[in-house]
Amino acid sequence: MKLTETTKIEFTELLGKWHLKRADFLNEQTAGKKRKVYKHKRLRSAYLSLMRHLPYLFTFEDYPHLKIPNTTNALDGHFSDLKNKLRNHNGLSKERKIKYIKGLFKP
Repeated sequence: MKLTETTKIEFTELLGKWHLKRADFLNEQTAGKKRKVYKHKRLRSAYLSLMRHLPYLFTFEDYPHLKIPNTTNALDGHFSDLKNKLRNHNGLSKERKIKYIKGLFKP
């Protein structure tokens, strides 16, 4: 919940502490049909995803001169608007939809 409020260093430390505290829980396994499987697959997957993408999560800090926002809220708004516009033109073929979208993004 603190991802947008912390720095890369703070978040990395917090994530490391969280993992140390819950490592046993994350590594719990149960007997499957052919082999052991992890009990908490989704939580484990979320943690591993954060670890794998950690170098990219704070790109906005690495390039302050680009003034990259720390969230995708504005981008989500643009995609929501795009979906609404496409919904109004429901009968377009795939090719025409592509042309329509390209036309919306032209400066």
